[in-house]
Amino acid sequence: MHSKTDLRVIKTKRILFDSLLNLMKHKSFEKIKISDICEESLINRSTFYAHYEDKYDLLMDLFEEQKQSLLKELKDNENSIFSKEYLMELLNILITHIDENRETYSAILMNNRNGILIDFLIDVIERDVSERLKYNSGIIVSDLPLDIVVKFYAGGLINIGITWITRNEKYSKEELLSYIDNLIPNKI
Repeated sequence: MHSKTDLRVIKTKRILFDSLLNLMKHKSFEKIKISDICEESLINRSTFYAHYEDKYDLLMDLFEEQKQSLLKELKDNENSIFSKEYLMELLNILITHIDENRETYSAILMNNRNGILIDFLIDVIERDVSERLKYNSGIIVSDLPLDIVVKFYAGGLINIGITWITRNEKYSKEELLSYIDNLIPNKI
């Protein structure tokens, strides 16, 4: 019986996520009311409040789900040291993640220049870049402050990913990776 409850909770949260994202395609998050979410999802307000305190709690849970998914994908990056190969694979993982979750990112960015999304991406990418740099014995770590290097690379990668999705893929994923490959020096 316990697993049925878990499945119902998962289904309810998925429906609420999808409803929120659908609403965000048409209006800004700030203008969306709990009643809009409940109407869109065909869920009672009491059911909504059984899972979330408010719409911000729902949005944060949605971001947390995306964050955990991206963190898992980044951990699968086999390049353990900070290098051009690592950065190229990181960008490939980020672009693939954004592409696979296009509806989510598009809905959030379409009418909602939501800084929370950017903050979440920055946190995930900075965490991964920082971990890789800690194990790097290269010149970057000894000559430059770690936080500056992390912010430089993470900011560039995130900006590329966000620009790629908001400009409706002006470049293919392969073209984009090729351009970045030319920009990053072979030895960093």
